[in-house]
Amino acid sequence: MDNESRSVQLNGNKVRGQTGGNSRRQNSPGVGGGAGPTKAASRRQRWDVRPSEMANNTLNPIRAIVDGMELTPNPDKPMISLSIGDPTVFGNLPTDNAVLQALKDAIDSQQYNGYAPSVGYLKSRQAVASFYSCPEAPLEAEDVILASGCSQAIDLAISVLCNPGDNILVPCPGFSLYKTLAVSMGIEVKLYNLLPEKSWEVDLQQMESLIDERTSCMIVTNPSNPCGSVFSEEHLRKILQVASRRCVPVLADEIYSDMVFPGCSCPSMASLSTDVPVLSCSGLAKRWLVPGWRMGWILIHDRNDVFGSKIRQGLLKLSQRILGACTVVQGALESILNNTPQGFYDSTVGFLKTNSEICFNELNAVPGLNPVMPSGAMYLMVGIDMDHFPGFKDDVDFTQQLVTEQSVFCLPASAFEYPNFFRIVVTVPEEMMVEACGRIRDFCRRHHRPRSRNGNDLDQ
Repeated sequence: MDNESRSVQLNGNKVRGQTGGNSRRQNSPGVGGGAGPTKAASRRQRWDVRPSEMANNTLNPIRAIVDGMELTPNPDKPMISLSIGDPTVFGNLPTDNAVLQALKDAIDSQQYNGYAPSVGYLKSRQAVASFYSCPEAPLEAEDVILASGCSQAIDLAISVLCNPGDNILVPCPGFSLYKTLAVSMGIEVKLYNLLPEKSWEVDLQQMESLIDERTSCMIVTNPSNPCGSVFSEEHLRKILQVASRRCVPVLADEIYSDMVFPGCSCPSMASLSTDVPVLSCSGLAKRWLVPGWRMGWILIHDRNDVFGSKIRQGLLKLSQRILGACTVVQGALESILNNTPQGFYDSTVGFLKTNSEICFNELNAVPGLNPVMPSGAMYLMVGIDMDHFPGFKDDVDFTQQLVTEQSVFCLPASAFEYPNFFRIVVTVPEEMMVEACGRIRDFCRRHHRPRSRNGNDLDQ
């Protein structure tokens, strides 16, 4: 009898095949006329199935806020959603044919239908290592862990570096998944501030003040979701100096590292580090416009052998929990990385830059709004001068009413723990972006109120 069926029989008070069966029968109700139930048996007298602490502690801030909003679009206007960080939604940003052909070839080969090693096929890991290796930060296949999307890569990286009771540093505003994962594991999240007046640079002094003996890593997102900012090389070096002084490893979320507007550069953190170990997380989702393919990776940059073998072994063990990433996409990975034409990347980035400029210029002229021009990624953050919109209590109320009146949905930045802003996704078709900005302008003109010197509202 296998263990599973053996357990089922035990729960049903059938004890065949058990040693010491006579004494168990005497203490089990309904079996052999036993005297009465033991404490162990009494605990099974009624159902008491509860969710785990991890499940109870898992909360996505975006869902927590959006699910509580009453979103009733204006029936006279088609809905324009500027809230979803998925470049495929509107169909105007398809992936390249070379990417599709690579996947078709992998399927047709019939070589990738089984299990791969949990960290990924050696050939696929070598392809990623070769693609991202540079003289300042060389990589080999053993430095690459393949994962089910960048989200799982981040999950693995946090899990291998942190214990319950530890804390991690997370950007504010920042990607909500960091907190979702950390809190579910009993890890404290400490928010370091990004400064909109400095194009969302890190408040370095405030960041360093958060570090203590239980700080197990700092997460750096560059380019940023939700801000669309790109840190300069000088600023990245200053962040690394903080990490070096306080001996804190870096988890670099670099999923948007190749979506940088012309005129900006985005070196990897590992290429600038001389002593700080870095786990860099990325994947196919954004640069190749295939988020549903769920292919991500961790690049292990172990400066001065700080991680040693134990962190690598830890990542290996953690990757075995779900037996690795999709094997068919792994089979296509080498071709995707090596054969996608540069023109595809340039076209995508050019489109995002144009849409960002349209959005920024349109909203910058709207009284009461303060957009911050991005330099990369797919997002633009807009500040709301709430003093000029006294009819709304906060950014959630503002964006909810925007849906009701204009059928435009922007994500309130409270979802990123940064109130009185909202985030716009700039991947929509250009004509839709122009239309959305026009509706936002009309909405703000209707609700905007100037302020007098004594603070009283004045009619326009």
